[in-house]
Amino acid sequence: MELLENIKNVLEKYTDEFIQINDFIFNNPELGEEEFISSQYLVNVLKKHGFEVEYPFCSMETAFKATIIKDESLPTICFLAEYDALPGYGANGEPAHACGHNWIAATSLGSGILLSKLQNIYNGNIVVIGTPAEETLGGKCKMVEEGVFNDINIVFQCHIGEKTNLNQKTLAMDSIEFEFYGRAAHAACFPEDGINALDAVNLLFAGINCLRQHVTSDVRIHGIITNGGSAPNITPDYAACRFYIRAGSREYLNKLYKKVIDCAKGAELMTGARLRFKNFENSFDNVRYVKSLQSIMEKNLKKVGIENISSDEESSAGSSDIGNVSQVCPTMYTEIALEAPENVKVHEKEILKYLSSEYAHDKMNKSILAMVLSAVELSQNSNKF
Repeated sequence: MELLENIKNVLEKYTDEFIQINDFIFNNPELGEEEFISSQYLVNVLKKHGFEVEYPFCSMETAFKATIIKDESLPTICFLAEYDALPGYGANGEPAHACGHNWIAATSLGSGILLSKLQNIYNGNIVVIGTPAEETLGGKCKMVEEGVFNDINIVFQCHIGEKTNLNQKTLAMDSIEFEFYGRAAHAACFPEDGINALDAVNLLFAGINCLRQHVTSDVRIHGIITNGGSAPNITPDYAACRFYIRAGSREYLNKLYKKVIDCAKGAELMTGARLRFKNFENSFDNVRYVKSLQSIMEKNLKKVGIENISSDEESSAGSSDIGNVSQVCPTMYTEIALEAPENVKVHEKEILKYLSSEYAHDKMNKSILAMVLSAVELSQNSNKF
């Protein structure tokens, strides 16, 4: 416990600054790939604390990589910051941080900065990476493809949530846009001359609805029509839709992907409308966990006062690009319960009341402590890498 008290004493010197990070990002919400104010602010904070910063990074204008390299032969621990907001959650329909990425930015920067002040007990290198557009593009996917994590030993990230969970299920996800090209005609006078692209979209939805009966229970398929024609008396010569398809593993999702494409090809055959399809966002993989990291994180969460920890795989789950990171680098991704007076969830407007409150600040400090304790322990026991 002496180690914990020593780290707490150092944290107290910077707590107000970490709260300012949380609240600044919360009060300046920006959509993915547009986080110019947020990323510049975070970069300035890291530079002030002695980090070498590459910004922009990895061909993304709002990404950055901040490093303190003690010795390249030593292990490297990385903290991932997110800072994109969600559209439409503000009071007047503007973006807002209803997923708590302001909190992720503060906990990740706070962990990297605190660890940099503990060089006498932390025997390793520190990396903080700013990862844009988690909600849409998935900036981490591009980073994985470009080998950003090849020289990193362990990645840490915490996310605010309804429960504290060390084994939060995330689903692999593909995003598919379907376009159908038909032939316009007067829908009343010459219907026989038309090829109805909207019919193809509707048949695709019908085929997918039938497919739902014959997939595993972890599968989620949801879509919208993005273009359904211009007027009721004109046979639509163009129609389009977008789907997210998800499954518990990348392996099964690849099989599901082919079945969904076959539904679209069937709609093409039935209507004569020509099909085109593409992935409109990066593909996300499911998170892969490392049991030894989970054990270390659980022990340290309890040390800092976070109880009621679950390690059971939750049945409800979304998708995140951190899954892609976990496929190439050992990753400790932890959901941390906000424990606000109301039972609020991310992506609900009600959570906005608490993400720059004392409840968020308390969990930020405890999460920083738990991740830093884990990083110090790992650096002192190199056989755990």
